[in-house]
Amino acid sequence: MRAGSRLPSVRQLADGSGVSRDTIVQAYDRLVAQGLVGSRPGAGFFVSAQRSPTLRRAATSATPTLSADKAFDTPFLLRSMFRTQDDVRFDGSTGLLPHSWMDHGMLNAAVRAVGRSAGAQLLGYGAPQGYAPLRQQLAAYLLTQGVAVDPEQELMTVTGVTQGMDLVLRSLLRAGDTVLVEDPTWFMVFGLLRSIGVQVLPVPRRRDGPDMEVLERLARTHRPKLFITNTAVHNPTGFSLTLAAAHDVLRVAEQQDFLILEDDTYADFHPGQPVRLATLDRLRRVILIGGFSKTLAGSLRVGYLAAAPERLRALTDAKLLSGLTSPELGERVVHRILAEGQYRKHVLRLRERLDSTRHRCLRLVESLGLRLHQEPLAGMFVWVDTGQDTEVLARKAAVQGLLLAPGVLFSANQQPSTMLRLPVSLADEPATLQVLSALLSQ
Repeated sequence: MRAGSRLPSVRQLADGSGVSRDTIVQAYDRLVAQGLVGSRPGAGFFVSAQRSPTLRRAATSATPTLSADKAFDTPFLLRSMFRTQDDVRFDGSTGLLPHSWMDHGMLNAAVRAVGRSAGAQLLGYGAPQGYAPLRQQLAAYLLTQGVAVDPEQELMTVTGVTQGMDLVLRSLLRAGDTVLVEDPTWFMVFGLLRSIGVQVLPVPRRRDGPDMEVLERLARTHRPKLFITNTAVHNPTGFSLTLAAAHDVLRVAEQQDFLILEDDTYADFHPGQPVRLATLDRLRRVILIGGFSKTLAGSLRVGYLAAAPERLRALTDAKLLSGLTSPELGERVVHRILAEGQYRKHVLRLRERLDSTRHRCLRLVESLGLRLHQEPLAGMFVWVDTGQDTEVLARKAAVQGLLLAPGVLFSANQQPSTMLRLPVSLADEPATLQVLSALLSQ
C-alpha cells in the first residue's frame, strides 16, 4: 500500500477477515508502534509516509568486522562486549559466565513475582539511596560476610559496580591527584581514571596482596588520595588478600592518610569468608563496592556501596546529580532472590562448577604450552603466560572470531605483555581450544 493510503476500519477488517475486533485493534497498535502506520483521531489508520528508522537501520547496517589492525584498548574491548554475536565464535573478554550456567528459572520467577506484587509503586523514581528493603537485606547479607553496615547511613545501591566506582572516583578525585592501583587489575579502572585526568601509579599484585614495599614507598613519595584494590578473588589472577597483608595495607593508609576503594565484585566465588579491608577498618577509610552481575545476570545492573555516613551522603548527592536514582525494578528482583534464600544455594552451585571447571582448564592450558606462575585459588579466570605478545595474539584471534583479553589491558602503563586472561569456561569449548592452539603455534 502506498504512503497515505487509508487502512480499512477496525469493523470492516474484522468482519472481512473473520477475526475479532480486538485482534485488529492489537494489530493496528503494533503497526503504529513500529512506525509503519499512523493514527488520526476520528479518521482512522493510514500508511506512514516514511519507513520506520529501525527497519531502515536493520536493512542497511552491518556489524563491523574484527580485523588484525584493531587496537586492543579499553574502548575497543567494551565495544566488542556489546556487539552482535554473529561473527564471534567465542567471547573470552567480557568476564561473564556462560548463560547455560545461570539459573534462568530463578531469575524469571523473581521478575514475574515483582511484576505481580509491586503495582503502582514502580511508577515513581524510587529512593536516592536505593530500595529500602534491599538495603536491609544487603546489610544482613554483608553481616554474614563479616561486614557490619547501617543500611540507613552507610549503604546505598548503584547501577552496577562500574557506576558505583565512577561515582566514587568523581566525588573524591580531581585532575592532577595521585591514585595507586594494583597491577594487574580490572581494565575498566584505567579508563575511568584517565577520564578524570589523575596520575596513576601501579602497585604490583602478589599472591597474598599488594607489594607492600612498593605501596609504602609510593604512598610516602607521592601522597596519593586513593588506593584501588580487588582484595577477594582478584581479577585477573584469582588470588585473595591474607590477614597479614590486610593489616599492612591499613597501617600504610593510616600513616600516609589515603582512602581505599575495595572492589568486592568476585568475592562470592571465594571458598568461605574472605579477608576484607572493610571488615577490619569498619569503613573509616575503606569504601566497599560490590554487585550481582557476575552471579545473577549481566543485564541486572544492581550493585551497592558501603561507606562512612559523611562519605555516603556525598556519594548519594553525586548519584542524584548523575542519574537521580537507580532503577527500582531490578533492585526489587535482587531483593526477592536474596530474601527467599535462593541466592546462597545458587552461588554454592556456581562455585562448585567453577572449581571443577577451573581444574580442567588449568590442565588444558598447560597442554597448550601456556605457563602458570601460580595457580588461582578461586574465581572464573586463569592468568597465563603465553611467552609472546598477547596483543598481537588477540588481534589474530579476533580475525577468527575469538575475543581475548590481552595482558596490556590490565596494566597501568599499558606496556606489551605476554600475559593473557582466559575464562575457565574455555575448558568446555573444544573448538575454541583447537583454534587457540593453532594461533599459539604460529
